[in-house]
Amino acid sequence: MRQNNNPPYWTRRQLLRFGLAGMILPLAVSQLSNCQKRNLLVMESSKQVDSRATEGRLLSRPTRPTTSALAGLHPLGLHEQRDGFVYVPKTYRADQPAPLVLILHGAGGDAEGALKILRHLANPFGTILLAVDSRQQTWDIIRGGYGPDIAFIERALAQTFSHYAIDPNQVAIAGFSDGASYALSVGITNGDLFNHIIAFSPGFMAPARQSGTPRLFISHGKWDTVLPIERCSRPIVQQLRQADYDVQYLEFNGLHTVPSAIAQRAMKWFTQPAPNGN
Repeated sequence: MRQNNNPPYWTRRQLLRFGLAGMILPLAVSQLSNCQKRNLLVMESSKQVDSRATEGRLLSRPTRPTTSALAGLHPLGLHEQRDGFVYVPKTYRADQPAPLVLILHGAGGDAEGALKILRHLANPFGTILLAVDSRQQTWDIIRGGYGPDIAFIERALAQTFSHYAIDPNQVAIAGFSDGASYALSVGITNGDLFNHIIAFSPGFMAPARQSGTPRLFISHGKWDTVLPIERCSRPIVQQLRQADYDVQYLEFNGLHTVPSAIAQRAMKWFTQPAPNGN
């Protein structure tokens, strides 16, 4: 994927080829209340990243754990300042692969805040939660293109897969606000890894490619003034359904938030078999 200073980087022809025309609805970081197209900030990074990261691709996959692990909350230990956490439910057993949710925070947030959205549901649903900090204020695609955040997520996933037994049929990427936009983008790009995508109040999606056939859960508050529903989730859901994705969509009476009942609905949707048994 070639980068330049005039995003978006995905041409209409490329999107039509993938059946995703119209999916890109980027936001400027300073204009989160507006879901119209804006020029993106050019990503600044002194570190070189693997070419696969700039294409938004993740290669790590669930495998047999090589280490023993304990239940509870654990820091990843991958970075001194911008790191992340993994939360392992009390019910976890190495001989029984568990579902995994990678959950992403909103702009200006952190992994700890992202975990709070689903942590109270991890034990009831027997699900491992992985949360990482974005490298800067928000996720790389919003700042100019895939790269550093994909590379860090790759490291976090590789470590998690080596420590815990994960069910390859129950791997989800989730997020709120900017994190939801990133979850949609990365999830569609890596649908061969993430068979479920959960987006709480997303603003846009910018997949680099279409891979696999992930199922999607999207929710949005009808009175959201940060990312207005009529310019964000409603057109997003329409575009996804036109591209033949299986989408569970919920609108609720509320603002820019994730009500506990909505989070519970999402986890129930994720952990239960699809109607067709897949």
